[in-house]
Amino acid sequence: MLGNFMYYNPTKLYFGRDALESLGGELQSYGKTVQLIYGGGSIKKNGLYEELMEILLACGKVVVEDGGVMPNPTSERVKLGAKRAKENNVDLLLAVGGGSVCDYAKAVSVSAYCEEDFWEKYYERFEEPTCKIIPVGCVLTMAGTGSEMNGGAVVTNREKKLKIGHVFGSNVMPKFSILNPEFTYTLPERQMVAGIYDIFNHICEQYFSGDDDNVTDYLAEGLMKAVISASYKAKKDPHDYEARSNIMWAATWALNTLLNKGKTTDWEVHMLGQAVGAYTDATHGMTLAAVSLPYYRHILRYGLHKFKRFATEVWGVKCEGTDEEIAEKGLAAMEQWMKELGLALNISDLGATPDMIEGIADATRVQEGGYHVLTRDEIVKILTESL
Repeated sequence: MLGNFMYYNPTKLYFGRDALESLGGELQSYGKTVQLIYGGGSIKKNGLYEELMEILLACGKVVVEDGGVMPNPTSERVKLGAKRAKENNVDLLLAVGGGSVCDYAKAVSVSAYCEEDFWEKYYERFEEPTCKIIPVGCVLTMAGTGSEMNGGAVVTNREKKLKIGHVFGSNVMPKFSILNPEFTYTLPERQMVAGIYDIFNHICEQYFSGDDDNVTDYLAEGLMKAVISASYKAKKDPHDYEARSNIMWAATWALNTLLNKGKTTDWEVHMLGQAVGAYTDATHGMTLAAVSLPYYRHILRYGLHKFKRFATEVWGVKCEGTDEEIAEKGLAAMEQWMKELGLALNISDLGATPDMIEGIADATRVQEGGYHVLTRDEIVKILTESL
């Protein structure tokens, strides 16, 4: 393990079929007014909305509705949510949904009382909040982002064609999260597999950095194998509780700050994918899938030792041939798995066109923690190969 670090995560998790029973107890710790945040209305179709309202009203809460949060929440929508929270003197933001809803809630939490333009402060200057922060709680209905146990809040600015994530500190992390795998059953298959790849790539982004013998890498390999195994079972039977519970639990641990300890981390796939998303509004996990293989094949020679280990330890590739041949077989195995899940393998399927490449390249932030720092020409090359 390299470097010095501090590990602290304040989010309390309730996991399992009976997890929602703990919500009433948690609500007692907060004031009277709750802003109920949710997406397109699926929670009203599956009965979860009624369950939540019953619990909230039984606890004497005044509910401020904030429904219809879109995937890839926009800066305009965050401003509206922040205005609503401040005007109603909201005491708790309760996010019910997947990563987009949870991210939106965290963005609202730091923006409601921000006296500056929140986009400029948090997403251009990457400053931390100095204002009052409204606490956030989550009820998860889609596994993938890990937003239920981290400080990340990704927001899209449509006017500037930018999609940027700010990872806030522990003071912005959800205070509690309710994780019932059964709440993910009604997701369409495309959303489920996109979430699965989001989990997997979160692990990869942290794994593909550093060359030391690191405990974190062993944890990452175990999580990756768990995701691969559960993905096949969940695709075959979306109501396989064991598979869906393993996927949900892996998603949380993939991005709750544990796997970055002792690692420089990469995150360039996310930078590429988010830039594609800003231009296409495509599902996040699919944008990551579409750019991953071209990116990894481009940097393979710079991190050959780790890519070889990835091939042998995660995909079971035999140590036969040169290190580069073994590493390539690992990526080929990964590609086959991605095809079997039905993931997008090129950005043109997501709506990207050749005339967008230059703009997407301009919107791609360059990270320095991985095995190779990309030049702009390399970004254009990778994006072109992703078409």
